[in-house]
Amino acid sequence: MRKLIKKCTVFMLSILFVSSMLTACGDSGQDGVTQIHVVQYKPEAVAFFERLQEEFNATHNDIQLTIESPNDAMTILKTKFVREDYPDIIGIGGDMNYSYFVDANILADISDYEGLKEIKPAYLEMLEGLEFVPTEGTFALPYVANAAGVLYNKDMFEEHGWQIPTTWSEFMALCEQIKSEQIQPLYFGFRDIWTCLAPWNALAVGLAPADVCAQVNRKETTFQQEYGLVADRIMEMLAYAQSGPFAYNYNDACIAFANGETAMYAIGSYAVPQIKSVNPDINIDSFVMPANDDASKNILNSGIDLQFCLTKECKNKEAAYEVLDFLLEHDNMQAYLDDQNAVPCKDEAFELAPMLDGMASYIEEGKMSDYHDHHYPSEMAVDGMIQTYLMEQDKDAFLKKFDTDWLRYNRDIIRKVEQYEAGQ
Repeated sequence: MRKLIKKCTVFMLSILFVSSMLTACGDSGQDGVTQIHVVQYKPEAVAFFERLQEEFNATHNDIQLTIESPNDAMTILKTKFVREDYPDIIGIGGDMNYSYFVDANILADISDYEGLKEIKPAYLEMLEGLEFVPTEGTFALPYVANAAGVLYNKDMFEEHGWQIPTTWSEFMALCEQIKSEQIQPLYFGFRDIWTCLAPWNALAVGLAPADVCAQVNRKETTFQQEYGLVADRIMEMLAYAQSGPFAYNYNDACIAFANGETAMYAIGSYAVPQIKSVNPDINIDSFVMPANDDASKNILNSGIDLQFCLTKECKNKEAAYEVLDFLLEHDNMQAYLDDQNAVPCKDEAFELAPMLDGMASYIEEGKMSDYHDHHYPSEMAVDGMIQTYLMEQDKDAFLKKFDTDWLRYNRDIIRKVEQYEAGQ
């Protein structure tokens, strides 16, 4: 009899466990409360999302929101997708992972979501540009972006009377002037190869077509044709770097800039919290990379840093949209901007971090373009290619390898593009 009772108890507990699992993906649980499960990929923002979850659940009786912010979230998400274990909403960046998810038909079309009308057109266009082939529908809500160009020590500039450059010639002249005053113009942490992409992207958006990767896939151009000037100008910048930039990492560069060892640092806004952790009192501003000799052609390098997507397995789209509405509320978005020094994707007046003052007009006008590396496959390791180029200084070999490796690592995408073009 005891064995029978024990078996029945185990069986009932199993039923309760399975039942609880089933209510975790947008299903209605007890008392008609809908469960919405979010997995977002920015662990540095975990405190913000914990507060957001608490505030949402305190003000909504019919929806229970759970937000996870795990380390290595993209690996976790990909594992979940393989196992067909889908959250209702995912928070990811606007990069190649998003492209793969759209291509794999994992994401839901949210083109009927009213909140999309409040997003700046430039960021919606970036979404379209990330699709391997044009795909009907909209599959993400751009939330916040970051910006990359040149950070500079504002107090140092004011003390020496240095002027913000608006053209490439002015930028190189400024570097020469700073160097002549026995001050380090630029500092790089190229030991961490991913940092090589910061100046590369900031130059590329002003010097190469925004859709250069798509053009190459359509065999309309090559990287040897489009990236020559980008390669030249990143090499020119290297001449004003500290001695041995490949021996120093990202943290070293942030510390050097924070301590006033260099006047400028070509990196994104995402570096400011790290810099201020060393020197909270440093007065930082920024300017758009003056890649061109015609200032009107300069473009701000800004990409979607966080966007929210519904998976196709979300059972309650209406409840998920209510969560998106809450995220888009002015005070909630302003709180995120304050917490992460981010750029809003919503077309509304927000207070930006002071270090974005020099980029504010570009942000307001929507004069910006996505990071080129958002279109590079990770297997291609473009950051390592750029580092090798800067060390060996063989431009022809670098650009030739760029084209060769692109064909190698994008052959499936190129084939898909060919099939699409043939069907038009």
